[in-house]
Amino acid sequence: MMQFPTNLAEAIEWLSSFGAAGDGGVTRTLYSKPWQEAQHALREWMEVLGIETRFDSIGNLFGRLGAADSRAQTILVGSHIDTVLSGGKYDGAYGILAAILALSHLKKTYGQPMFNLEVVSLCEEEGSRFPIACSGSGIITGAYSFAEIKGVSDSEGIAFETAMREAGFGVEAENYKVRDDIHSFIELHIEQGPSLEKLAKSIGIVETIVGQKRFRVTVKGESNHAGTTLMKWRKDALHGAVLMIQDLYEWAKAYDENLVTTVGQLHVEPNVSNVIPGQVVFTIDARHPLESVLSTFCESFTKRFLEIASARDLQINMELWHEVPPVQMDSNLNNRIQTICNEQEVAYHVMNSGAGHDAQLFASVCPATIMFVPSQGGISHSPLEYTATEALEIGLDVLIQLLHQLAYVK
Repeated sequence: MMQFPTNLAEAIEWLSSFGAAGDGGVTRTLYSKPWQEAQHALREWMEVLGIETRFDSIGNLFGRLGAADSRAQTILVGSHIDTVLSGGKYDGAYGILAAILALSHLKKTYGQPMFNLEVVSLCEEEGSRFPIACSGSGIITGAYSFAEIKGVSDSEGIAFETAMREAGFGVEAENYKVRDDIHSFIELHIEQGPSLEKLAKSIGIVETIVGQKRFRVTVKGESNHAGTTLMKWRKDALHGAVLMIQDLYEWAKAYDENLVTTVGQLHVEPNVSNVIPGQVVFTIDARHPLESVLSTFCESFTKRFLEIASARDLQINMELWHEVPPVQMDSNLNNRIQTICNEQEVAYHVMNSGAGHDAQLFASVCPATIMFVPSQGGISHSPLEYTATEALEIGLDVLIQLLHQLAYVK
């Protein structure tokens, strides 16, 4: 018989054993064997704790503490079970495990709530296996339809629908009914950044999940002999790209402290030591909590890139391939969290989230928010990801009090 955890520290280590990698990380991609084992283990644990469970047709797992009134709405709390390749133990997992322990405590202490309380272990958020992120929350909220994602394939050519069916799901996926009973959604998560640790704060209250724009920039010049072509006659695509990237970074640093931008991929052709590069393709990821600032910044660097290309007789093409607007978290929920922190003398920081989260999908259909706890060194998506047990427990305590207020206090 499986041994189930009795506290949060044990739960973190227990869940990380499903998909444990040799380097200390966790690899638990959507519908993989470790993913399946983890979801079913979570279900068994909740049933032992007296929490009613069910899977939906795509593999989201729910644990329910039902209200007496069958017409009551549902407060949903949780996060995602999937990981990046060799990711950390805490990302996503913490929010699920804390939610299970919170419901178990509330059930034992206060009994039946006035609102349904549900843990959700969302099947996917990271997009590590299939090129679509937040499919679990996207299907629940209607942001995605199953028809939109079923034909998507992973790097090995396995279709989403095939993997889902092999994992035992998908029977009613075509006719998935978007939920209309969700009162609110709450996500407890590690910060995945250094702010709380640097500011010595225990809780981060997220006001906004930042907007994102991602571009693919193609710079075309002319490949030629590196020894026989004088510098003044060259159409060097890499030189042009380097100037663009340098301007991008310097401009971002001076533009707004909340604006971040990253060149994450760079492909040079023909990528030979004695040939002038004829083509360079690079990506840009730009983020800011205000759509107006983000748009203006992107328009500005686009104009500058065109000027650089023209001055060096280069061709340039810029493709906006991913765009997500900023999403505001619910002010009422955040005010409740702030009040709890003040009453319990828990140091908090009101902040933005630079990373995307499932809460931004739920915000389109119900009040939603995220609470952060500190990440040591700001490291995440890595085997080195770590949050001290004491910090995790503080987040759990605040979550318990918030759920008690929402579901039990008239």
